[in-house]
Amino acid sequence: MNLAAFEAFVKVMETSSISIAAEQLFITQPAVTKRIHNLEDYFGVKLFESAGRGIQPTHAAYSLLPKVKTWLNELGEIHHTLSHEQAQVQGRLKIGTSHHIGLHHLAEPLKKFVQHFPKVTLDVHFVDSEQAHEQVLAGELELAFLTLPPVGDDRLNYVTIWEDPLVFVSAPFHPLAQQHNLQLEDLIAYSSLLPAAHTYTSQITLAEFEKKGLKPRITMSNNPLESIRMLVSIGLGWSVLPKTLLNHELTRLDLNLNMNRQLGMVWHPARIQSKAAEELIQMMT
Repeated sequence: MNLAAFEAFVKVMETSSISIAAEQLFITQPAVTKRIHNLEDYFGVKLFESAGRGIQPTHAAYSLLPKVKTWLNELGEIHHTLSHEQAQVQGRLKIGTSHHIGLHHLAEPLKKFVQHFPKVTLDVHFVDSEQAHEQVLAGELELAFLTLPPVGDDRLNYVTIWEDPLVFVSAPFHPLAQQHNLQLEDLIAYSSLLPAAHTYTSQITLAEFEKKGLKPRITMSNNPLESIRMLVSIGLGWSVLPKTLLNHELTRLDLNLNMNRQLGMVWHPARIQSKAAEELIQMMT
């Protein structure tokens, strides 16, 4: 039994999908299935059952999951401890990043890091900022790059790296695009497309409306900002997006309101940091 089988099991449990797990692990679907079967043979239990076109975890899988995650975290702590005692920067560094930061901000810094430390295996997970925040707290990620929460957790360390102004946008042919000196009151008459209410970006936006006792008419929630940009560009409603995502298919609405979100780095200071993590933190600050 090898470590990869347990990691595949956890990923399938987290995603509820063999195909998505394979994509995130950068292996084939048959490889994931084989690893799951190896676990089932080893423990002598059935971990997943067919459910329509998908799969359904068994009671044994739900019982096994917390024990496997605890074991993997403890193994990671051992690895970090040993790595910290070595002078050489090497080993596996598991980090998380939101899709927006990964696509628009992180490529060059990580390229530089990989070139400087070729013996480090960089394990990058693309997750929502809120999920990355929780995984750092739980010790599942050593470091994460995310939209910083409006209110931080005292147990974690935060460093702001990028300022990310937010702007109100619509399609060029949307009625709001033709108006000037808009107020928030003008926007609530039209449909909006915003990230889910639990996301930090949505919390920042909704807080501005709440200050005036207003509530936008949200007709659709879709977390990936690139997806929201596309839906806004075809005229399905207005939205709030990072200024960096503006393109010729969108119009910035004439609204005198400055909103900003902070993008940065978070880690758990109480957990032992590998030398690889320490070097990346130092490189980014």
